[in-house]
Amino acid sequence: MTVRHDGITAEWLGYATLRLEGEDTVVYFDPGRYGVLTGEWEPDTPGIGHPPTQDYAPKDGDIVCVTHIHHYDPDGIRRVASEDATVVAFEGINVHATDRDLDRLADLDYEVRKVSMEADVLVDDVPIWTMPAYNHEDGRNLKDDGSPIHPKGIGCGFLVAIDDTRVFWPGDTDVLDGHAELDVSLFVPSIAKNYTMNRHEAADLAEAMDPDLVLPMHYNTFELLEADSGAFAEDVAKRGVPVVLDEN
Repeated sequence: MTVRHDGITAEWLGYATLRLEGEDTVVYFDPGRYGVLTGEWEPDTPGIGHPPTQDYAPKDGDIVCVTHIHHYDPDGIRRVASEDATVVAFEGINVHATDRDLDRLADLDYEVRKVSMEADVLVDDVPIWTMPAYNHEDGRNLKDDGSPIHPKGIGCGFLVAIDDTRVFWPGDTDVLDGHAELDVSLFVPSIAKNYTMNRHEAADLAEAMDPDLVLPMHYNTFELLEADSGAFAEDVAKRGVPVVLDEN
């Protein structure tokens, strides 16, 4: 389903992949992983919700934003990026810190702009702001050794203004100080039960942020990312915030 909002369109393609289109610009967030663009779930990843898109490779993206190593998929980028695309990627992406066999950012055949956790850049007349994305040290998203699954410094979130419509994808993060104060038109949170803010925390943030529309994603790719999206939508709507689900 394609969601139309304030002059742009948004389409959740599965996992953390979102396509945004304005009058002259196409932006992707975190394309790929777990077979969401190839039509087949990766091994040991039984999809329980949003099905994978069938062999998706439009190569129409002007800007591709990548939040952190867990969402870095060179094949996914190549499927969505146009020949003259700009990849805006968190500077801490290190392919040697994963057991996946990945090309380095430097090996991609696109202009790559690395950004910090608190950057302010302009790409093809599109303003892009980043902000930290991490799990709290005393929160619930912890490894067995008690350390955060996403420690501070692992990645960032993106706030992008397309034709003056501001879209916020916080990335893999808990709710952080400063999120509620952001000026956001379309809020695209994760509502998964693990690794990030869950549906209850995302609903609280949506109420505090008061965007024009909420479109959840990054849930139900597999069991550990389960979420009751219907309950989330009902919760947010009861708080007076418009919400929509992009589910097939």
